[in-house]
Amino acid sequence: MKTFEELGVSEPLRKAVEELGFESPMPVQERVIPRLLGDAHDIIALAQTGTGKTAAFGLPVLQRVNPELNKPQALILAPTRELCLQIGSDLADFSKYVPDVKVLPVYGGSSIESQIRSLKKGVQIIVATPGRLIDLIKRGVVKLDDVNTVVLDEADEMLNMGFLESLEQILSYVPEGRKMLLFSATMPADIAKIAKRYMKDYEEIVVGTRNEGAQNVRHIYYMVNARDKYLALKRIVDNSPNIYAIIFCRTRRDTQEIADNLIRDGYNAEALHGDLSQQQRDIVMKKFRDRVVTLLVATDVAARGLDVDDLTHVINYGLPDDTAVYTHRSGRTGRAGKSGVSIAIIHSREKGKLREIERIIGKTFERKDVPTPEHIIEKQLYNLADRLERVKVNEEEIARYLPGISRKLEWLSEEDLLKRVISLEFNRLLDYYKDAPNIDFIDAKPTKAERKGRKSEHERPKNDKEKDRRTAERGMERVYINVGKRDGFFAGNLIDMLNKLIPGKRVDVGRIDLLPGYSLFDVKKSDARKVVGALTGSEFYGKRIHSEIADAERDYSKIAEKRKNKK
Repeated sequence: MKTFEELGVSEPLRKAVEELGFESPMPVQERVIPRLLGDAHDIIALAQTGTGKTAAFGLPVLQRVNPELNKPQALILAPTRELCLQIGSDLADFSKYVPDVKVLPVYGGSSIESQIRSLKKGVQIIVATPGRLIDLIKRGVVKLDDVNTVVLDEADEMLNMGFLESLEQILSYVPEGRKMLLFSATMPADIAKIAKRYMKDYEEIVVGTRNEGAQNVRHIYYMVNARDKYLALKRIVDNSPNIYAIIFCRTRRDTQEIADNLIRDGYNAEALHGDLSQQQRDIVMKKFRDRVVTLLVATDVAARGLDVDDLTHVINYGLPDDTAVYTHRSGRTGRAGKSGVSIAIIHSREKGKLREIERIIGKTFERKDVPTPEHIIEKQLYNLADRLERVKVNEEEIARYLPGISRKLEWLSEEDLLKRVISLEFNRLLDYYKDAPNIDFIDAKPTKAERKGRKSEHERPKNDKEKDRRTAERGMERVYINVGKRDGFFAGNLIDMLNKLIPGKRVDVGRIDLLPGYSLFDVKKSDARKVVGALTGSEFYGKRIHSEIADAERDYSKIAEKRKNKK
């Protein structure tokens, strides 16, 4: 293993990183630093967040700058304000003993006037979000004529956020002879397009495997009915007493609702989504970084650029549609050589999506049973015992209070005292989990004993299977709607319609069966009539919707066929 000195890093920068605790270069640093310092061509580096990539580009960028030239010489682009600030902070730490080099983060959501004042004083390195940088260029405040190095950090995230045109516009202002470094966790097609158009004879460096998650992340999934997802989430959290996690949700509404429910149920949780103001967002982020909050419920967009070390878990409250998004989520734990856990809470219809993610990232998910109440309580008790063993006791301060406390509690035996300490801590959990049911999804695969004396599924009459399709799961009501796959109608369309037609109330949807000419789905019995009323009379791409509570005796396939033949 090489040293930073052997990589060519200057003495002032080495002194700073040694004080920061950098003992030896990480793999991405070992491969990128000498190339960026030398005469190498442009570089694409495929590496996960948390692999040490900021130092990989930051140290050579700082070293290549001429402190006597008071103009921008290096440009680092990042997708979010948070990442922009994080990079700026890291570069300030690295340049502790290079005081003449000035680094300025510029980003939206902050006073542009103060950023303009700082730019007029002169800076050598600009760390920027694309939108704010373009604004400053158009105002004539930023000129990129002397830039010799351009770094695109989390380039795939920038493309996901729709910054392609902005990137192309910014790169048109940069001299052609500049060196360019592109960092990305995955390699989508648009990254290749940027490379082909703006990078010359680039070298591709892969740390790990293309589109693969962090190596030391364990991938686990729990399968439950859709209505039990929140219960499963609480059990997973309760089963990990020292959890420090991000819980990813698909929509802002889900994010806020789950965070509100967790807070109501006594958990240290907060929501992070696009409806928050920048001030609210900063407060939430600070609380999470300081571990005042240990559960951050977030959308993918809101969490971009959030750089937090030591996450124990990433929890997917359902799987994303894009595998690259899953890679980014899971890559937030198990960083810098530490282990982490990426958990997916899914229902049976998401199993195919899970297998597709497994195929692309080259990892196998472990299926685990949802923790039982007995296991959770035992885990929490052992954690309490561990905390009692490790608690720091201030002998001098506490000694004066011990005689009075001893007299107060002397009537209690050692066992009684222990029971009371435990009850003080665990009465809420004990009450909550009393008589709690098993919520694991049971795969519909009967045992040999269950199959004995009964026809196999393939031998059952078609009408029986159709009737099963029209029958709701326990506690739910089956709803019919007169659009199906032939109409371009899928599960996402159904959820979108319900969200639009029933504002302010989240409808829990269970099993969905999409047929060519119609669809059937489960909702809670209490919501069924409201759902039918909201859907009926609405339109789906010009087609008038009819909906009703499904009749198990009615053959909807024949109705759909008649409707098709009338056309």
